This record gives sequence, structure tokens and C-alpha cells, in this order.
Amino acid sequence: MRFDVITLFPDFFASPLSSGLLGKALEKQIAQVNLVNPRDFATDKHRRVDDEPYGGGVGMLMKPEPIFAAIESLPVLPRRDVILMTPQGQTLNQGLLKELATNYDQLVVICGHYEGVDERVLDLVTREVSLGDFVLTCGEIPALALINGVVRLRPGTVGKEESLKAESFEATLLDYPQYTRPPEFRGLRVPDVLLSGNHGEIARWRFQQQIERTKARRPDLYEKWLRETGGEYS
Repeated sequence: MRFDVITLFPDFFASPLSSGLLGKALEKQIAQVNLVNPRDFATDKHRRVDDEPYGGGVGMLMKPEPIFAAIESLPVLPRRDVILMTPQGQTLNQGLLKELATNYDQLVVICGHYEGVDERVLDLVTREVSLGDFVLTCGEIPALALINGVVRLRPGTVGKEESLKAESFEATLLDYPQYTRPPEFRGLRVPDVLLSGNHGEIARWRFQQQIERTKARRPDLYEKWLRETGGEYS
């Protein structure tokens, strides 16, 4: 899978893309990340990538010409999505990450800055994506979250791929609580059922914990789970 990231700050990605599972996945060429600075495509002597908005207003907008030129310089793979990271986009969730990881070979990710991008950039965009209902200083942070979430789902990134099937949001419910050694720490004990060796009882306990945790912490997800399953395990 190929990521082409349109960013004014390529250095932002240096450490995250070389660390942890993401760094190992890129080393194994499970995915490739290509960083493209639109400033390299600016044509004026000052290499400007922003300007004042027509009609007045606070702040600056990213100009269309450098972004168009940057994207048009890229190869076009058959299964490609051009994504603008913006607070106005659809909310990034596990379902969207799975769609992107499964259905696309190339993701072009535009990182916005200032007050956003010239509206004409949307002529290139096939999808707008947001981390949530809040505003950040740059689009690199949500772009990195998207890259991380997608690459993590690609075969070969996570050692035990079956672990991906039993985590939060995979079946609408949140993940169950987990423990490791020691069995008691500062008076806090691991639940006896986890020490019992009875895998059937452990599975039932974990599922019940998922239900209770989701109901308490994310009632919206709990209601969605009820609608989808009728409250039955599937």
C-alpha cells in the first residue's frame, strides 16, 4: 500500500514513521509513505503556499496551485483515494480504517493548515476525514492517525492477527479489562476467573465485561450493539 502525504512539514513524520510497529511495517515494505511538500511546487520567488481569502476574514488559506501540482506529480494507482484531513469530514472510525486498508492501494492524504484550503482543492478530493469535532493546529496529526490505523490492519503488521478481531470497536463493544503478572499488586487482585484455567468461563466473563464497560462508558455504542444483535453474542 502506498501513502502520498501532501504536507508543509515533512519532518513532522520522521520519528513516528520510524518507531514501533509502524516503523517495522514500513521497513518490511508492508506500506510505503511518500512525503510531498507543496512548497516545492510554488512558482513565485517567495514560494508562497498561502494567501488571504477573497471577501475578507481572519487568517490565511492554502493556495490551490501548489496542491494541484503536488498531487498531479504523483503516479496514479488503480485503487486510489484522495483524502483531505479536515474537521468538516466524516469521523474516522474503525470501520473506515478497515475500508481503506482493504479497498485501496494508494491513499493521497492532504494535510491542511491555517484556515483550511482553497475550496477548489476539493475538485481533487474523493473523501474528507476528521478525527472529531475539534480543531487542531495542523492536518499532520490526523493524517498520522489515519496512516497508523490503516497500516496496522494490513497483513503482516501485527504479529498475532487474531488479536485484531477481539479489540475495541471490532464488534461494536469496547474491549474487556486485561491483567498480567503479578496476580496481586498493592491489594488489587486479578479476578479469580482469569486464574482458573477454565477458558469457557473466561470467555463468558470477558464478554459480560465488554457489555458492562460499553454500557457505562459508551452508551451510544451499547445502543448500537443492541440494535444490531438484539443483545445476543454473535
